[in-house]
Amino acid sequence: MHGFLGEFLGTMVLIVFGVGSGAAMNLKGNYARHQNWTFICLAWGLAVTFGVYVAGQFGSDGHLNPAVTVGFALFGYLPMANVWPYLLGQFLGAFIGAVIVIIQYYPHFQAAKTAADGNQVGIFATGPAISNLVFNFLSETIATFFFIFVLLNLGNFTQGLKPLMVGLLIVVVGQTLGGTTGFAINPARDWAPRLAYTILPVPNKGLANWGYAWVPMFGPLLGGILAAGLETIIS
Repeated sequence: MHGFLGEFLGTMVLIVFGVGSGAAMNLKGNYARHQNWTFICLAWGLAVTFGVYVAGQFGSDGHLNPAVTVGFALFGYLPMANVWPYLLGQFLGAFIGAVIVIIQYYPHFQAAKTAADGNQVGIFATGPAISNLVFNFLSETIATFFFIFVLLNLGNFTQGLKPLMVGLLIVVVGQTLGGTTGFAINPARDWAPRLAYTILPVPNKGLANWGYAWVPMFGPLLGGILAAGLETIIS
């Protein structure tokens, strides 16, 4: 089905490890609570690395991200026939990954009665450090642009050590550009876990902040389109 299985499994791995790091860092009673931004960036970088490896093994190009898929497809780097299977795999994989994290940390959600105990949507989805929707949107666009522009110049990034390079790219994006919004740079990574947090019976949960969710949806999509467009013009 044009890469559906690879994108589904790879994105599931990405979210289990990535969102899992958010739960570990935030939830009351966890050994890893109160880790720092470097912990988060490294965890997400490695999550992407191993997600790309899994996706490539199961027949996809390892996008794991609608911003990559849409940008690549619009400028001929991915067949249009692959777009919907890739997107479906990414969103479903991200949702199932979030479900697995909820199960893994269920007793910790029970113990975390309030946001002060770490029980918040920020485990699953992104939010701004300083709320300014225009600049939050620009932050996501810029971060995603540079992520995907570099990605386009890695060639087939499912092979050899290239998934590790992709993971290191995620780390540097997070450390340099990600502190403004939590660097979603991936609509599936943000929306599907946010939806899981919203509709599933997570103990003591708070609000899912859907009023902000358009930023990590459309900012990354625009960044991906601009990156692929620039690559097409100059290559």
